[in-house]
Amino acid sequence: MAGRKDIDGSASVPEFYGKELRWKREEMGLTLQETVEGSFYAPSYLSEIERGQRRMPEDLAVHVDRVLKTDGFFGRRCEDVRKAKRKGYAGYFERVLEAEERAESIEEWCPTGIPGLLQTPAYARAVVLAAHPLMSDDEVEEKVSARMERARLFEDDHKQPEYWVVLPEVLLRNPIIPPEEMAVQLERIAALARRRRIAPQILPWNCGPHPLMLGMVKIMTFPDAPPLVYTESSYSGDTIDDPALVKSYRKAYDRLRAAALPPEASLAMIEAAAEDYRNGKQPD
Repeated sequence: MAGRKDIDGSASVPEFYGKELRWKREEMGLTLQETVEGSFYAPSYLSEIERGQRRMPEDLAVHVDRVLKTDGFFGRRCEDVRKAKRKGYAGYFERVLEAEERAESIEEWCPTGIPGLLQTPAYARAVVLAAHPLMSDDEVEEKVSARMERARLFEDDHKQPEYWVVLPEVLLRNPIIPPEEMAVQLERIAALARRRRIAPQILPWNCGPHPLMLGMVKIMTFPDAPPLVYTESSYSGDTIDDPALVKSYRKAYDRLRAAALPPEASLAMIEAAAEDYRNGKQPD
C-alpha cells in the first residue's frame, strides 16, 4: 500500500471511522475487492467510505463486520457517522449532502431565497433565524457553519460540479438583510460567476406565469448514477429518483431557464444591484 494517501482520523468522525475500517481490512490482509465480495457494493464504494467521503449503509456494515470478524463494531457505529456527517442539518437532507459532493452537475431554483450553496454567513443566519426564531445562538451558528462548509464545493479546482442557478429578480430587490450585507451577498454570487464557478440567470419579475412557480428544485446528475431531484418546503424535504418524475422536473427546469435572462445580462443585473446596496441605494 506504499504511496497511498493516509487518512487523518482526527479530522472528523467519518474520517476516524474510515481509518479504522481500512486498518482492520489491511490487518486481515484483504483487498477492497475481497472485502466487498458477496455484497451489492463495488470496491470503489468501500474506498470512499474509508476516506470518509461516503456514509456506510447498514447492510454493508453488517457484511463488513462478518468478513472482518469485528463483532458488529462497524454496524454499531455507522449511525454515529451518519449523524456526524449531517451535523447542522436535518436528517432528510443527508442524502443531498452526499449527492452534492459527487454530482457532475447541479441545477437549482429557489423562488423564495438565495440557495444555501451561495449564501454568505449573514444571509444564512437570517434564513435560519426566520425558520427557527427560538433557536439558541450556538445552534444557529452550527447550522450557519454547516452551510458554509458546503460552499467549499466551489473552491476545489479538481472536483467541482457544473452549477447552474436561476434566481428570481425579486430576491435582488427585496433584501432580508441590511444593505451593506446584501451587497456582500450579491458580490459573492457575482465573484463566483466571474471566476466561472457558477452560471446564474435572473428570472425577470414581470415574466408572468412560469414553470416551477410553486417551489424550489435541485436537479443533480452524476457520472456513475442516475439523476436525482430534491425538493423542499419549510420543514421537510424529499429526494426523487423516479425516472418519469425526474424527466418532468428536467423539462420544467429547461423551460424556466429559457424564460430567464441570459447569463451575461443576469450578471450585469446582479452587479448593478450590489453596487446600489453598497452606495446605500435601493435597486430599481
